[in-house]
Amino acid sequence: MTIYNFSAGPAVLPREILLQAQAELLDWHGSGMSVMEMSHRGKEFTGIHAQAEADLRELMGIPANYKVLFLQGGAHLQFSMIPLNLLRGKASADYVNTGEWSKKAIGEAHKFGGVNVVASNADRNCTYVPAFDAWQCDPDAAYLHYTTNETIGGVEFSWVPVIGDVPLVADMSSNILSRPYDVSKFGLIYAGAQKNIGPAGLVLVIVRDDLLGQAQAGTPTMLDYKIHADAGSMYNTPPTYGIYIAGLVFQWLKKNGGIAAMERANIAKAELLYAAIDASGGFYHCPVALSDRSRMNVPFTLKNSGTPKDAALDGEFLRQADARGLLQLKGHRSVGGMRASIYNAMPLEGVQALVDFMNEFAGKHG
Repeated sequence: MTIYNFSAGPAVLPREILLQAQAELLDWHGSGMSVMEMSHRGKEFTGIHAQAEADLRELMGIPANYKVLFLQGGAHLQFSMIPLNLLRGKASADYVNTGEWSKKAIGEAHKFGGVNVVASNADRNCTYVPAFDAWQCDPDAAYLHYTTNETIGGVEFSWVPVIGDVPLVADMSSNILSRPYDVSKFGLIYAGAQKNIGPAGLVLVIVRDDLLGQAQAGTPTMLDYKIHADAGSMYNTPPTYGIYIAGLVFQWLKKNGGIAAMERANIAKAELLYAAIDASGGFYHCPVALSDRSRMNVPFTLKNSGTPKDAALDGEFLRQADARGLLQLKGHRSVGGMRASIYNAMPLEGVQALVDFMNEFAGKHG
């Protein structure tokens, strides 16, 4: 039986990458060492690191005046590092609230300076992207932060805010490399690796040079972007194996047509799954506004949501899905229901298998 893993993260990786990592586990390219055993300053690993950065720069078209950092601490630590480094003596920063991860970023930023929430979708249970013409932006803000894709709520921006000279900061943890972005429109991009890049424990930061070197007084050394940039992400021992796997993912993307080809595949997968939900006659329901539905994380509920009958039906759905090899479909504990995460590495065949099962289940229980 083929297993399809719909986990929101840590998430599915391309099988060919896992097989390559397996083959190289004990002896990387005749070195006699596993990547996990290499000195991070030795020629073997520095070559792996340099190639990973070069491939990422090529894939995303990262301009020369941006640093690429491979760090630790996940996106959660970035919630603190960003205000510590980017407030730069200003009183406040702008934030857009579109769901759970935005809220976490906002909560952490409050510890370091003023926070101006320029727009929120909390009035409709975080199920849409607030229209840009209603945003209350501050032209003197240190930066504007937004989350491009909310993993839990399944809300994704299909556009990039244009905010003049204020640096734009984006949490791309769950949709980086899934669609093209013009990096030059951003001051800083960050992404936890465990969805579209590699294993948990690695975080990617892409930051414009002019935003470095202005951290708040008292910022811990390990939380200063300039320290890491000056050291080429080698100030301390980096997450070496995570960088190695990320590099394999970047090579896999290049071999398979790059980000533009990946976007086409992601559109096809998302359209297939949403069509099944919308054609179910109400048996399945996605609460997200049509224009703001995520291509990466598809939340849905079954009929009679919130009733004891529905709870039993949810359990039966999950049991039968597991038996079919369709795993990790339970929704986040904060919202319930179901969620199918269909990141880059999820093949179209996996989504088709899920749709076939959903249609059969609805036919029996509708």
